[in-house]
Amino acid sequence: MATVSCKLSFSFYSFLLLLIIIVSQTKGQPDFLYNFCINDKGNYTANSTYQNNLNILLSNLSSNTQINYGFYNFSYGQNNDKVNAIGLCRGDVKPDVCRNCLNDSRVVLTRLCPNQKEAIGWYEDCMLRYSNRSIFDIMEVSPAFYLPNNNNATDADQFTQVLGNLMKKLKDKVASSDNSRFKYATDNETGVNLNFQTIYGLVQCTPDLSLQECNRCLDVAISEIPSCCNNKVGARLVTPSCKIRFETYLFYDPPLIVDDPDETSPPQEKSKSSHTTTIAIVVPTVVVVLVLLTLIICICLRRNRHSMAGVNLEEIQDAENDDNDNDDDIKIAESLQFNFDTIGVATNNFSEANKLGHGGFGVVYQGKLLSGQVIAVKRLSRDSGQGDIEFKNEVLLLAKLQHRNLVRLLGFCLERKERLLVYEFVHNKSLDYFIFDPIKKAQLDWERRYKIIGGIARGLLYLHEDSRLRIIHRDLKASNILLDENMNAKISDFGMARLLLVDQTQVNTNKIVGTYGYMAPEYAMFGQFTVKSDVFSFGVLVLEIISGQKISRFLDGQSQEDLLSFAWRNWREGTITNIIDPSLKNGSQNEIMRCIHIGLLCVQENLVDRPTMATIALMLSSYSLTMPLPVEPAYSMDGRTRSLSYTESSGEDKVTTGSLESISISVNENTMS
Repeated sequence: MATVSCKLSFSFYSFLLLLIIIVSQTKGQPDFLYNFCINDKGNYTANSTYQNNLNILLSNLSSNTQINYGFYNFSYGQNNDKVNAIGLCRGDVKPDVCRNCLNDSRVVLTRLCPNQKEAIGWYEDCMLRYSNRSIFDIMEVSPAFYLPNNNNATDADQFTQVLGNLMKKLKDKVASSDNSRFKYATDNETGVNLNFQTIYGLVQCTPDLSLQECNRCLDVAISEIPSCCNNKVGARLVTPSCKIRFETYLFYDPPLIVDDPDETSPPQEKSKSSHTTTIAIVVPTVVVVLVLLTLIICICLRRNRHSMAGVNLEEIQDAENDDNDNDDDIKIAESLQFNFDTIGVATNNFSEANKLGHGGFGVVYQGKLLSGQVIAVKRLSRDSGQGDIEFKNEVLLLAKLQHRNLVRLLGFCLERKERLLVYEFVHNKSLDYFIFDPIKKAQLDWERRYKIIGGIARGLLYLHEDSRLRIIHRDLKASNILLDENMNAKISDFGMARLLLVDQTQVNTNKIVGTYGYMAPEYAMFGQFTVKSDVFSFGVLVLEIISGQKISRFLDGQSQEDLLSFAWRNWREGTITNIIDPSLKNGSQNEIMRCIHIGLLCVQENLVDRPTMATIALMLSSYSLTMPLPVEPAYSMDGRTRSLSYTESSGEDKVTTGSLESISISVNENTMS
């Protein structure tokens, strides 16, 4: 009877669960402030690959609880069916409110634009846009809209003057921000000749823009005020890349309660009361239902408690933990799983002719899928004990990472005792293929090298601060920077990467992996690694890119002097131009000197003295930022850290990737050291 009763109870449980769903959906989604369905970028058909990719991308866009600053930019799909999406919330909106707003946006926007490949919609708290073309890192001011306040200023000239001062102040605040994840500012200005009336203002850009592009977008928006909203006491001017707003009342957090909403509150804010009423009805209903569910579950558990008497609760917990650590992790990438035969056909059964390179953990092959897509396949060695770790690291990390400056994981295979990783094919091989070749380096003029430096910086910033996980790469070097057809840098090889917990700043290890010369001293000697370890490697890379010389094989005349020592000596003696690759004679000397300065700051011995990647990104994009002077770098010939030996030590501290000189291979050398 207990079993029958429990079945009935859980049937009632299912009914009540359905009731919750019905009740919760009575809220519905509010209307957009404004939206555009872009018709000239193409249409998709129902149940097409594009629509499927769009639904998958949008359903996961706002579910990322690791992002807490309101900016989401992700892609999904391949070739013509690839979807790019941006979600941006107003800077003062709380994370849960932001995600709810974006969730409403995806439902409403796809309903209003049922077959357009590109669309954009705005709420008061957020914006959502998607497209089949690239929309990341691009400043766009169209399509746009404006919403002026209905009330006019009593003294238009004085109001315009105070408003102009306020907009300038807000632009300066955005430009002076040292946080690359926020390009948002609010402030107010009080006019003496306006009877001390206060004007409140807000400006915001999408965080993927450079400061220069953000300022350019804001300039365009501000310049439209006279034509759209002249003499108005408030207005919104909104574009895909930035927006501005000003009012004579406080409209951003914390909200100001006013007595006369008809006089000061914008129309859309009046609708919030109806939403509040809906919530007031829904929430108590859901609470009552949850209480009933709890009672039902308790009754069933009590009736069946005798059947649980022999179960070890610790074993249950261990099983749950094991699932979380193993099965659930792999399930993250289940949709990316490839069939072994498919990869075999694509690589001509892993033929020697398709071989791109090899290293300590396996071989990389070029392949071509039946769809025509070119891929790179890493086949991990069966006898490599570290290969299992490599495989797990790269699948779990790369399946969760999406950034234009990271090599994208397309899938994996776990069949026939094989461990295969499938990546996007990057056409122009690795950075070391060009930068260290006396002839090929001429293809990389300063403009391209500067672009590569910026791309590496953005990729590392994403890993350290902007991704859902906080990741230290640990093997950043020239051969792990791949170049696409437009010479954009893509960081590869995440087999040695490590995660940091949210509150962690440092991790210790007794097994050191990586490549000598690029290793930070605290890691090479003591096994301590932080995000500043990657910063050190970045600094070495910058100096290599500028000089065209390897850190491990740099020669100054007849004497053997490492690149860091040579750069530091010439910096100190005022002859720093000696480090510059002669092929860069037509490059911007100011930019080159600034990058050498940044490189020397990154390789300082004391990790506290090294800048963060957020600061480095700002240094690269803003010439108004004053940089501190560097001190003597680690590993300099006359410095105290030169005692580090390049010979392998014994025991647990053995350097597993061992050699001074990295293996030079061709396209998509991913986890080879």
